[in-house]
Amino acid sequence: MPAQQIALVTETFPPEINGVSGTLGNLCRELVQRGQQLTIIRPGQRDEPPRGHAPLFGERTLRVRGLPLPGYPELRFGLGARRQLRRLWRHRPPQAVYVATQGPLGWSAVSTARELGIPCLSGFHTNFHQYSSYYGAGFMEALIRRYLVTFHNRTLATLAPTTRLCHQLMHWGIANTHCWSRGVDSQLFNPQRRSQSLRAQWNTGNGPVALYVGRLAAEKNLMQAVTTFERLRECHPSARLVLVGDGPLRQSLERAHPEFIFCGTRRGVDLARHYASADIFLFPSESDTFGNVVTEALASGLAVVAFDRAAAREHITHEINGMKAAPGDSEAFTNAALELADRHGLRRHIGERARAHAQTLDWAVLAEQFERILLNPAQEIPDHGPTTPVAGTYPY
Repeated sequence: MPAQQIALVTETFPPEINGVSGTLGNLCRELVQRGQQLTIIRPGQRDEPPRGHAPLFGERTLRVRGLPLPGYPELRFGLGARRQLRRLWRHRPPQAVYVATQGPLGWSAVSTARELGIPCLSGFHTNFHQYSSYYGAGFMEALIRRYLVTFHNRTLATLAPTTRLCHQLMHWGIANTHCWSRGVDSQLFNPQRRSQSLRAQWNTGNGPVALYVGRLAAEKNLMQAVTTFERLRECHPSARLVLVGDGPLRQSLERAHPEFIFCGTRRGVDLARHYASADIFLFPSESDTFGNVVTEALASGLAVVAFDRAAAREHITHEINGMKAAPGDSEAFTNAALELADRHGLRRHIGERARAHAQTLDWAVLAEQFERILLNPAQEIPDHGPTTPVAGTYPY
């Protein structure tokens, strides 16, 4: 396919660390390698130098005004930028626009693309409607959901990471949905990065190491990981819980559990060493739309314990390449972790199969699929016909 101009609108982008940023970074790297020309439109972030970060993939960047994102002060959401976008896209119109986030910046991008006749698709990367309940604003969930339906129906199609999420969005009334999954860098995340020196720092002895990677925040259901580990440690007193990441719960967790190992934010090979040096991966979240850390843990050869949602639902077969519990069944989640702690042979066999499955999730293939959908939406996305929003909560 000849080189095309693609505009990507997002609140977050590397080197920031979160699932959306990681997904877009991997996608952009592959698109540039395929010869596409990218323009990233995003808010300038806190402490960013005046000229911004140097391009990671040769992309151009248009920075717009932003404000701190409630609950995520390290990130900023973009304000509406219709005038800037109109000026940019009239001078140099892209062949297509992909809007990854649904705030004022995203709304203005969709409006401008519609005005100028530029094909525009959107992505559903984050369950912000669910997050409202974790920050004392649960009464806004229905309102946020109605806004999301309106937002996504103004684009040609919405890309979501799992088939189940696509069905949920269609149930809400979002007309055109398409499953576009997530890949993993199985060269970076690799069991061969296991480090005995790192395990010695953790003072593991002969006990199993349970690992959590992600934001230390209420919406991640972290108390499930804590209670599970406390039960595990009753049977294995030398077990360790390692937490990689940062967030608003870190200080309270450190005060309540000084025996836990808090590693803060890790990147690249250093992060990969932390994955590979653990034994069991705990993913307690029930709010993630996907959970890139699950596939990173699989690629690292870890035995993953997760609820049967999102990435775990798509990529884990229970007791084959991971362990799953029914959504909301906290006892089953804990029992799965206990079984892995007790059975070293089961952990090893599950880890080997996890690694083999992760090696099939190639970002190059997913980038080609994204490119095909974005640049040929009429051909690639089936017309599902009109859908009617249904009141109440979809059983997802």
